[in-house]
Amino acid sequence: MSATTATMPRPDFIHVEDYNFWYGQNQVLFDIDMEIPECQVTALIGPSGCGKSTLLRNMNRMNDLIDGVSHKGDIRLNGTSLYDPDVEVISLRKRVGMVFQKYNPFAKSIYENVVFSLRVAGRGKRCELDETVERSLKDAALWDEVKDRLHDSAFGLSGGQQQRLCIARAIANQPEILLMDEPCAALDPLATLKIEELITTLKKQFTIVIVTHNMEQATRCSDRTAFLYMGKLVEYGDTLQLFGNPKQKDTEAYISGRFS
Repeated sequence: MSATTATMPRPDFIHVEDYNFWYGQNQVLFDIDMEIPECQVTALIGPSGCGKSTLLRNMNRMNDLIDGVSHKGDIRLNGTSLYDPDVEVISLRKRVGMVFQKYNPFAKSIYENVVFSLRVAGRGKRCELDETVERSLKDAALWDEVKDRLHDSAFGLSGGQQQRLCIARAIANQPEILLMDEPCAALDPLATLKIEELITTLKKQFTIVIVTHNMEQATRCSDRTAFLYMGKLVEYGDTLQLFGNPKQKDTEAYISGRFS
């Protein structure tokens, strides 16, 4: 069941169950337990080094690329463990797109950036590629700005446009989930606003998890927010409730700027 075909969005579309994670001997996540709903935006906030990005990258097993990592507990996607022996990691990453902090288009044309994953998968029919490029760029709110220069270098775009191109590339395979690791950190305020508006639109099609240091951004973009500190989940709930009436003193101190 994909986010686009679900009749009833699942409240536990992503289920992190008593999850612990280590880099070598260094434990960085402790007993994380949270359910992430389908077709909503969930923000992960907290100070630097609290485990936000580590948790995010485990949702598509990107941390598997690092030597010496280990985990205990589970992360389930639509009821299936990401660590099930039958789950093939490359196929998993097609279902879970990723956008990074620093925009990173390939040294290719705008067109070839979008269709890169399709070409890797051996899908080279021109009609399918053309359709994917138009659909993905429209979904990324970039089509009208680049439709007349699709075969120009991606490096000729502005920073904000390059990040939207990276979003188009991430959604070209129509994943179920879109992970975003501080996607606006390298952008100016105007480009940031466009990305935030885009996130609000994209949640109609995708389940989105975003890491952000910008608490105002979390309040503008997300439906639910999780506050992490020192690898532990301190508080998790409806964004307006968490920011307006936090249950934990540490959460209140952090969002009010009094956190030490």
